[in-house]
Amino acid sequence: METLGFTLAGVGSYEPRTIVTSDELDARHGRPAGTAASHGIGQRRYAAADETSSFMGAEAARRAIADARWKPCDVEAIIGACGVMEQPIPGTAPLVQRWLGLGDSGVPAFDVNATCLSFLPALDHAVAGIALGRWRRVVIFAADIASAAIDHGDVESSAIFGDGAAAVAIEAGGTSRILASRLETYGNEADLCRLEAGGTRLRPGEDWEGFLASSLFQMQGMALFKATARRFPAFLARLLAEAGVAADELGTIIPHHASAAALAHLARAIGGDRRRIVDVFANLGNRIASGMPHALATAREQGQLLRGSTSLLIGSSAGVSLGGAVIRW
Repeated sequence: METLGFTLAGVGSYEPRTIVTSDELDARHGRPAGTAASHGIGQRRYAAADETSSFMGAEAARRAIADARWKPCDVEAIIGACGVMEQPIPGTAPLVQRWLGLGDSGVPAFDVNATCLSFLPALDHAVAGIALGRWRRVVIFAADIASAAIDHGDVESSAIFGDGAAAVAIEAGGTSRILASRLETYGNEADLCRLEAGGTRLRPGEDWEGFLASSLFQMQGMALFKATARRFPAFLARLLAEAGVAADELGTIIPHHASAAALAHLARAIGGDRRRIVDVFANLGNRIASGMPHALATAREQGQLLRGSTSLLIGSSAGVSLGGAVIRW
């Protein structure tokens, strides 16, 4: 599945103002100082009330647009790739469009969602739209506020999450191509990772206390890790075979930062070389869907996406899903 050429014209990210250190996280969870640090957690960023998902997404998008040397009016489509939307209706993308000053432009602005892997189908959609001649310049953004629903009583999962946003500007033409892209979902294990309130199933007028309780994120971390880890080697083999690329030919690995354990498992799966993995987990953590585009932005800013090199975008998400893409720049 090799696509037509495109260009990663610009990248941008936004980190919330509030920094929470590992010792502060330990204090919140009633653990001895140094516990979080011993598990590879340095600090986290938590969004303040005025740092909404759409605000952060728009700030990241502005930076990507500026990096591409575009003007906001040059953007022909805005695709939201948040793991959790700012609100059910309307989506986050129309709100970002308004923040960008394009609220009366008619430019299509819509969201796609595959929880933590939302960036992958958003990128597929953008590149497909460019190939079909619908757009020449597309912005994809992801912004997530995990701290809004963290259950600090769940020590297992609460410290791994952080907030933030990232965006990319994709342009028609160029040498970059998606060699392969896959998304596999195993819904029988959907209950392992969930945030139940906010949709139509739970009705606050019928059970207010239950609605509030279900507004906190719930994850069976070890069971989720096992569910993805046992399927991951075969998934990766299928993806690389479709791309016609061997694991040792990959230049950079751009992951979803699910956890320190997940990154270690990924390193083993690609042959043990962690230097190729763009790892920002210690200071940023699991930022839901914004982590993968942030890692992509980091790789570009560090000069790692050299022309002719190959990158693997890879991760897992609630659903349970495995997803990945192989890109030759």
